[in-house]
Amino acid sequence: MTKPIVVIGSSNVDFIMKMDHLPARDETVTDAEFMQTFGGKGANQAVAAARAGGDVVFVNCVGEDPYADKMVAGFEASGVRTDYVFRETGVASGTALVMIGEGGHNYLSVAPGANRRLTPERVEGLRDLIAGAAYVLMQFEIPRETIECTLDLAAAVGVPVVWNYAPAKPFDRAQLEKVAILIVNEPEASVLTGLEVSDRVSARVATVKLREMGVGTAIVTLGEQGSVVAARETRGGVKHIPAFPVQAIDTTAAGDTYCGCLVVALAEGKALEVAVRFASAAAALCVQKLGAQPSTPWRSEIDAFLKDGV
Repeated sequence: MTKPIVVIGSSNVDFIMKMDHLPARDETVTDAEFMQTFGGKGANQAVAAARAGGDVVFVNCVGEDPYADKMVAGFEASGVRTDYVFRETGVASGTALVMIGEGGHNYLSVAPGANRRLTPERVEGLRDLIAGAAYVLMQFEIPRETIECTLDLAAAVGVPVVWNYAPAKPFDRAQLEKVAILIVNEPEASVLTGLEVSDRVSARVATVKLREMGVGTAIVTLGEQGSVVAARETRGGVKHIPAFPVQAIDTTAAGDTYCGCLVVALAEGKALEVAVRFASAAAALCVQKLGAQPSTPWRSEIDAFLKDGV
């Protein structure tokens, strides 16, 4: 890998409650376990990519609060380059409240905080950084205008963008033509395509429609059902790649781990199907631990998991 992966996105301070079941409306669940970690889709993906062996530059804004220094130190400990993590004043870092229940399923609420300060003006000043990247990786926890600016800039300098359209929010669908690889889960695919996506069959239809909408490669992740991929490179046009069967404890950062590791594998020159299998192995390791970044595996763990043929 000779060029860096540039991750442009969010970071959050996570406050997590683990309980035996998620509460219904107006219900109070007691006897929860509490932990404070760091997350945010951008940060999670940057950490995942760096731990998987990528040369990662993270573009992000953190706030003026007691958690910011420790959060940035955590990025650096994972191997993430933080030269473009901007320190904002007069605002707190992004904050997430996470409740985790049975099967690792969760409820999340996010206050964007400093993530809103990652503006198009910030990105426009990074043309040289983006022009020198192998890939740009983004999510949707930063302003829509920043997403569109990044897509425009990357297209102008010929750098492929991998966009994890999460969480699903409105945007100009014409921008999809500038997305090299789009990664979505079932509800995100449903929002984009207008189809009900819930299984392998409906995901196949959705990936084809996403390609018709302009996306270069479309990937729909289905959790324990694996991934459905539509691209020129896949045999027969659409390919299902199974997941690894494991017992999930916390699914919070599984999708982010998948995205970060997928881009690392692609940047290393691996074929798309091999890259998806690598990303799936990393996600399988992630869901077996609690917390976002604490659960992100290192490259040695992913390689060993694949070698063992679990």
